[in-house]
Amino acid sequence: MILATLQTHAIPSTSTTELLVVAAFYFVVCAAIATWAARRTRTSEDFFVAGQGIGLWTMTLAAMAATLSGFIFIGGPGLLYQAGIGALFISLSASMTTPMSAWALARRMRLLREVRHVITVPDAVGARYRSPAAQGICAAAILVATITYVATNLLALGYVLNAVFGLSLPAGVLIGTAAVVAYSATGGILAGVYTDVFQGTIKAIASVLVFVAVLRAGHGLGGISRTILAHEPAFLGPWGHLTPLAALSFFLVFGLGTLGQPQVISKYYMLKDPRQLRWYPLLMTAVLLLTLLLFFSIGLGVKAAVLAGEMAPLVQRDDATPMFLLHRASPWLAGIVFSGIAAAIMGTVNAFLNIGAAAATHDLPMAFGVRMANELRIGRLATIAIAAAAAVLALLPGQLVAFLGIFAWGLFASTLVPSLAIGMNWRGATRVGAIASMAVGLIVTLLLETLGFLKIYQLPVGVMPSGLALVLSLLTFFVVSWLTRDQASTDLDGDVQLIMEA
Repeated sequence: MILATLQTHAIPSTSTTELLVVAAFYFVVCAAIATWAARRTRTSEDFFVAGQGIGLWTMTLAAMAATLSGFIFIGGPGLLYQAGIGALFISLSASMTTPMSAWALARRMRLLREVRHVITVPDAVGARYRSPAAQGICAAAILVATITYVATNLLALGYVLNAVFGLSLPAGVLIGTAAVVAYSATGGILAGVYTDVFQGTIKAIASVLVFVAVLRAGHGLGGISRTILAHEPAFLGPWGHLTPLAALSFFLVFGLGTLGQPQVISKYYMLKDPRQLRWYPLLMTAVLLLTLLLFFSIGLGVKAAVLAGEMAPLVQRDDATPMFLLHRASPWLAGIVFSGIAAAIMGTVNAFLNIGAAAATHDLPMAFGVRMANELRIGRLATIAIAAAAAVLALLPGQLVAFLGIFAWGLFASTLVPSLAIGMNWRGATRVGAIASMAVGLIVTLLLETLGFLKIYQLPVGVMPSGLALVLSLLTFFVVSWLTRDQASTDLDGDVQLIMEA
């Protein structure tokens, strides 16, 4: 009975000798980095913020790895294959999101780390509003969203291990979880950051090679476009098969919502020299766009191949990447891409396990006025516990896991964009406004996503629940802050105000 409810669908197997060699090399390198990082992780600051000692390139690649999860390699191409060009509105925001994040948060978060010695995102919320309660609510939201988001990525990792090694999907999820925990619990974010440098390089190389392979197989973008236009011209329309409202909702949620992703924001604490931040928007945007080539090219190339009769129609849209690797790519390229997929997933999981452990062992106790005696040891135990909880969720029916992933992204956006991204730039924000907006974001996201999942109520076509929750959270933040504007000056310490004005 229990086995009947577990995940059973797997992506098509692409296992070859070449792929196994590349995959084995990848995991050996990750294990070596984890061993090195474990020896250098001696304090909670080493575990949660890498001892504040990484360079700009390292931080950029780590932030990119934490941003681009398995969705870019598996879900993204499948969505483009199904929805058409309109799906690109998810990634079109990449060119503006990084400059916005750098302008709104990077310098201020790094200076706050210098002045207050904060180590987590909820630390920053608590310092901004002089409120342990705000810090605790923020930590609770992050912990809930972390467990659910990690579950979706562990499931994707199980798919990869199934395709590469022929494991059953439940076995792939459990073994993948053990592999990530092995370096996350020992080396903390230090292991994650330097593994991300390696992983980010693999992602970029894989994306470029796949883009070239797609162009060769489809006779260039011109040949691909002509094939699609001859059979399904709406696919290449400005909105694809989406409504304009749905495409613009993607742009809003994934553009503005990225400002509330703690796995990226926390990386700002780690930079050794904050003066290097002026180059961060350029570097981050460049590596994001380079890596997104795979998202764009596979979805487009597989669609053209299916329409031309060169490939069978996909059983489900997430088969786009493995089917391309199986039919249109060399075994060595398949090995690099699957290593890139594993890299994307493991980098994201490590980042979320780290912020989830910090929320559980540092922020929630701080909200109640308690300081853990040994944050490093307890942080490692919390990492294991969060991973175990996420693995259990990952083995539940697929639709539930998809719901949890969407819920997590929306919850991060609706709780952190107003209170942190705007709050660190607006002196008129108040403690009550921040707490109210986080509460509204949490409740509305959970309510709308649950009602939609259970099919009790559906929003109008094109309206995303997470987008609506973000808008309502923003309105609550501004309205309540205005109504309590007399408290704005008392909710802001002088040193934090100086940081905001820097």
